[in-house]
Amino acid sequence: MNPSFCTLPRTPQADVRETLTASRCYLHALLIPVLLGLVACGDGQPAEVAAAPPPPSVIAVRAETKPVEEQSRFVGRVVAVDKVELRARVQGFLKERKFTEGQTVEIGEELFVIEPDQYQAVVRQRKADVAKAVADAKNADAQLARGRILLKSKNIAASKVDELTALAAVAHASIAQAKAALVAAELDLGYTKVIAPVAGRIGLSQYTVGNLVGPSSDPLATIVSGDPIYVEFPLTHRQLLESKRALQAEGGDPRDMVVFVSLADGTRYDQPGRLDFIDVTTDAGTDTVTLRAQLPNPDGLLVDGEYAGVTVEADEPESAIVIPQSALQVDQQGMFVMIIDADKKAQVRRIETGADVGAGVVVSSGLKEGELVITDGVQKVRPGLLVSATPPQAAEAGEGDGGK
Repeated sequence: MNPSFCTLPRTPQADVRETLTASRCYLHALLIPVLLGLVACGDGQPAEVAAAPPPPSVIAVRAETKPVEEQSRFVGRVVAVDKVELRARVQGFLKERKFTEGQTVEIGEELFVIEPDQYQAVVRQRKADVAKAVADAKNADAQLARGRILLKSKNIAASKVDELTALAAVAHASIAQAKAALVAAELDLGYTKVIAPVAGRIGLSQYTVGNLVGPSSDPLATIVSGDPIYVEFPLTHRQLLESKRALQAEGGDPRDMVVFVSLADGTRYDQPGRLDFIDVTTDAGTDTVTLRAQLPNPDGLLVDGEYAGVTVEADEPESAIVIPQSALQVDQQGMFVMIIDADKKAQVRRIETGADVGAGVVVSSGLKEGELVITDGVQKVRPGLLVSATPPQAAEAGEGDGGK
């Protein structure tokens, strides 16, 4: 019998057993070299540990105490010391304009002339009325004098003398009345000349020659003074109370506060001013009080009506800790900086800030003088991490050398 014919058929379970046996043999073959390697390592020196990365490099500066002028900023408006709208006080046709728009005028300078003819005629008539009243009074006095003589000789009744006395009194009253009318006529005649009541620059003329003007007309022109000039700005009632208490605690005087104005291009106006007025009432709508400062304006850079930034500073600067603004960080808990402690590790320090000082900011609390504050590279560190601090000057020098 052929042996091949006696072979039993293979089952699927037998194939699985052979596959598992082959896999075990393969795993043993892989594990034996690994185990031999571990034994060899145990007999020799320990494996070398991977080198730790160097601490991140940051730029840090020391918190310094500097003299800082305490200041507050507001938005104000420039206001002329004197501002007058010229109006016609009598009605008539505008006869003459005697100025150039925009020029500087002096007190008493003649600016407009309203046709005076009719007012001159009224003055002449009132003078005639005065003369007639004086003549009537003289006649009444003469009649009264004769009546008194006749009364002594019993040639006139006493009642007639009383009548003459009353007529004389009326005549003298007529003189006063006529003179008053003459004064009014002369005033009207004088009002035909519009005179500058203040010195300053005169604006545009709203009427040309030949127009009918009068008391109900719009202003003929406006004069505004230029030097000195005011700047007015609002403070909330709370700010005003805090400022007053602070000044009282320091023994200061509001008139010692220095006021600076920022021009439209952002530059500071070089003429400082002083506070000279605090309003006596509070605006009910905004709960603010208006403060006013007076500033020199010799070149006319400040113009009436313009908005201006206002900075109020103390006369004597105070010492405060100042750090660069680039060191400031903000999160949900507020303002903080990253400092480097004595162990050269980064730490979070919560702070409170005050006024800006150029590129720096005043730290009112939370930081001590001399502490190292990270200004650049803060994104590479976390609290407790060892860092390598470099002063800004050294960092700039290094960049300069590297660029060569």
